[in-house]
Amino acid sequence: MVSEHVRHPWARRPLTAAAAVLVLLVWWLLPGGGPAPGGQAVFTTGARGGVYERYGELLKEQLGRDLPEVDVTLVPSQGSVQNIERLISGEASFTIAAADAVAAYVNSGGKDADRLRACARLYDDYIQLVVPADSSVRDAEDLKGLRVGLGQRRSGVNLIAGRLLKAAGLDPGEDIRPVLQGIDRMPELLIREELDAFFWSGGLPTGAIEELAEAVEIRLVPLGDLVPVLHSQEPQTRSYRAALMPSDAYPAVQDGKAVETIAVANLLVTMDGTDAALTEGITRSVINSRDRIGRAVHAAQKVDLRTAIYTHPLPLHLGAERYYRSVKS
Repeated sequence: MVSEHVRHPWARRPLTAAAAVLVLLVWWLLPGGGPAPGGQAVFTTGARGGVYERYGELLKEQLGRDLPEVDVTLVPSQGSVQNIERLISGEASFTIAAADAVAAYVNSGGKDADRLRACARLYDDYIQLVVPADSSVRDAEDLKGLRVGLGQRRSGVNLIAGRLLKAAGLDPGEDIRPVLQGIDRMPELLIREELDAFFWSGGLPTGAIEELAEAVEIRLVPLGDLVPVLHSQEPQTRSYRAALMPSDAYPAVQDGKAVETIAVANLLVTMDGTDAALTEGITRSVINSRDRIGRAVHAAQKVDLRTAIYTHPLPLHLGAERYYRSVKS
């Protein structure tokens, strides 16, 4: 037996401060390491009837299972532009925002733009130009002189609709009669013939447009021809890509045909000061709940761990980085 007096000198010596910090850090970085996050999280979503709102509702349900100590509050909004404003002002802690709206804020040098952080790239929004089936509008240029829904003033669709109109050679303030309403009102106005067309930027399918198609015959106008013009306006338009709305997005509308249009990625966004454990937990829930949420919100099926880290123009939040490191194969 080894005498008490001849044991190695480190046998009963307490850890140094540096060693203790290292042990704590390793434990914290392990999947599930650290205390379960708690407190409040305000999630600003989107317009009534839009995909942002429905996705937010289902994510809140998921977070109730995964992070029961976190009190999640959902707040509807006009869309991406207002969502970013709410993060910056501190009114919200998480949101979904289209990458083009985020880029516009960052590139304009908006207040605290350098503090914006991403948790994940989610799914793509598809730009949808909706008209009555018997409309004479065949491309964006034909909107001249018409009553056109552009979304609410602080929405992402309002931002991109203005850019698309300019790409089509139209001045949004002079060449059309703009109607600043959201997806909760534009379908009704089209039915009542108080609107000739409207733009919508959302995941596929958007419930409000599905319901509109059941009430009246409508058509989707191709926008793909505007992609080259948009790309010539970079860097503001770098987030846009050519895309096809698949034939089964709105089967009753598309007659089995895909529609050429434009898509832009959606990002889950927060601020750099948001608690890292909370951000890690929410990021994990977003990725793990893809199939469950995707059964109700088809667009959510596109959430993918392999592409979630591509969050240009924002860097990842520390908590999100921690999650992705924990699942890296």
